[in-house]
Amino acid sequence: MVFGRGRKTKQEPTDPGETPEAVADASVDDTAGTPSAVPGRGATGPFDVSEIEDQDGYVDLGALLIAPAEGLQLRLEVEEATQRVVAVTMDLNGSSLQLQAFAAPRSEGLWDEIREQIGQSVGSQGGQVEEVQGGFGTELLAKLPASGADGSHGYRVARFIGVDGPRWFLRGVLGGEAAVDRDAAAGLEALFRQIVVVRGENPMPPRDLLQLRLPKDNAAPAPQSAQDLERPERGPEITQIG
Repeated sequence: MVFGRGRKTKQEPTDPGETPEAVADASVDDTAGTPSAVPGRGATGPFDVSEIEDQDGYVDLGALLIAPAEGLQLRLEVEEATQRVVAVTMDLNGSSLQLQAFAAPRSEGLWDEIREQIGQSVGSQGGQVEEVQGGFGTELLAKLPASGADGSHGYRVARFIGVDGPRWFLRGVLGGEAAVDRDAAAGLEALFRQIVVVRGENPMPPRDLLQLRLPKDNAAPAPQSAQDLERPERGPEITQIG
């Protein structure tokens, strides 16, 4: 497993309805009264921290607990001006999955409304969106105009998935082959299902970004298939572990 840290010189979107940079770069068993975009989410994931027995074996990034996996690279997107971690990206087999978690109302989900806002954002950039059905319920396939190095024109594609949980909303943006090929997305989708969201008990306005951070310790326990986690160096490079 590889872990790294990248700098962001511009503000990452903190509203789940905004379109992240990933769009431009990419080729229930819930608490009572809380809806879910995925039927039986509490049994199949992603999970709320209250739904797991313990946190051992996860990479602890604050609001998100990530299960290590062979070949997985984790990149924390850090806002340079504030040093705030605003997103985590999972890279696996040439595809990517950007993750952000947000506060949500107790009795109302966000994904239906957010899909509409993402569509408006993509449309304002001259792109197109299509609603498709997948393993996480209704998803969005977004296409944005893009120019190649040779001056050719085409589209870059990203696939948005969203899950409403108990007082949180988790958004993922698939890029690379995983955005257009379900088989290529299988590994990242499986990891997405293993994510654990730590909402916390503090009151937060809906849509506020849940706080991500660097791991507490230099190393985190991991399954035998994963290597020890090393705290990343400053800068955009990827740091090999082990």
